[in-house]
Amino acid sequence: MLGAFDGSRLQIQELRRFDNTPVRLGGHFYWDFLRLYHELLQGIGQFKKHYGDGLASIAVDTWGVDVGFLDGQGRLLANPYHYRDARNEGMQALAARQLPEEDMYRLTGSYPWQYNTVFQLLATRRYDPVLWEKAETVLWMPDLFNYFLTGAKTSEFTVASTGGLLDPALRSWSEPLLSALQLPDRMLAPLVQPGTRVGALLPAVGAELGMPAVPVIATASHDSAAAVVAVPMEDDSAAFISCGTWSIMGVERAAPMRDPLGLKLSFTNEGGMDGKTRIVKNIMGLWLLQECRRQWAIEGEEASYADMQAWARAEPGGVCFVDPDDPAFLAPPHMPGAIAAYCRETAQPVPRTKGEIVRCIVDSLALKFRQTAENLERLLGRRLGAIHIVGGGVRHRLLCQLTADATGKPVIAGPDEATSAGNLLVQAIGLRRARGPVASAGGGCAILQV
Repeated sequence: MLGAFDGSRLQIQELRRFDNTPVRLGGHFYWDFLRLYHELLQGIGQFKKHYGDGLASIAVDTWGVDVGFLDGQGRLLANPYHYRDARNEGMQALAARQLPEEDMYRLTGSYPWQYNTVFQLLATRRYDPVLWEKAETVLWMPDLFNYFLTGAKTSEFTVASTGGLLDPALRSWSEPLLSALQLPDRMLAPLVQPGTRVGALLPAVGAELGMPAVPVIATASHDSAAAVVAVPMEDDSAAFISCGTWSIMGVERAAPMRDPLGLKLSFTNEGGMDGKTRIVKNIMGLWLLQECRRQWAIEGEEASYADMQAWARAEPGGVCFVDPDDPAFLAPPHMPGAIAAYCRETAQPVPRTKGEIVRCIVDSLALKFRQTAENLERLLGRRLGAIHIVGGGVRHRLLCQLTADATGKPVIAGPDEATSAGNLLVQAIGLRRARGPVASAGGGCAILQV
């Protein structure tokens, strides 16, 4: 995505879009990092092709928790594991023998999801001892891209905060946690805040692209953190849902909350822009729809999301429901079958047609958003106001309407490319800060609304 800022308005243009398809190999689930890096360079090359020089900065955001390992010579030791890989199973229990979940939450504010980076590190140490011994540096995915662009090893705060390794109040690595789990802090790169210039394109990369030493900015590198930068929230009663493969629902606050109720209700503290904390719940969102669509394509029926939405509208609501966060939906081989099995096992009507399955999913997500809103109000001790939905879910108008109906709250939809917009806004702020003090990111949404 390319952003052009004229001083009052940010215009966004898509330069290149590509699939990010994980790879199953030898019984494990990986990200195809080399392909993604190639596509990143191709996207930068599109700017060169159409506009020549003059690119002010580059920044990369991705999903959270997943990491790559570098050896002492800066070489990537293996393709990064996918957070849905089964090797993470059992790592929570292993960690709890050394550090109870309550203590881990008190130290980090991170809910102990099995895919958290801390458990991935334990899985690597246990199942990949050769890789572990050779690893000198661990980098989260956006930091890994930045490293191969610039040679700089850094850990951007918002994406690092997804890992369960940080003290969110001190905004530094949690030494008590690392000590208890015997994880070496030498592997963790220095933390940087969003908007920091981490370097410039390496000469070899610049030569390949035919471009000068363009600055590379550590944006709010976790995609949901970037999305929140672009949410036009007018007061602190508002909540947000960054609705994509995951639906990240929560609020933004000045300080983390690490009381036992947050742990009980499955809320996690993640880093935001300008020192803020996002208190959020991770919900398996459009993943269920995406996997159904993928399965139906395998079976010979290609369908757009618009088609699926039309199917759902044609079906009555409230017939059957699933818990989107049930482990059965984390990585099933056949998502439509998993949904049908869940309904059968819970003595509900079993959805059989594609329309019935899609309607079951969107009804279930709307109810999950309602439950999460109620739990947020319980945790915060106050009522929530409007709910802002951003990301790909904005285009699912039925889901937005059902969310408003289920929660009884105003739902404000958009922008749909919130992550890209937030990434670009943080770049602009970072470039301006390099020239002198500037205000916070709060004015960014006004720029988007012009």
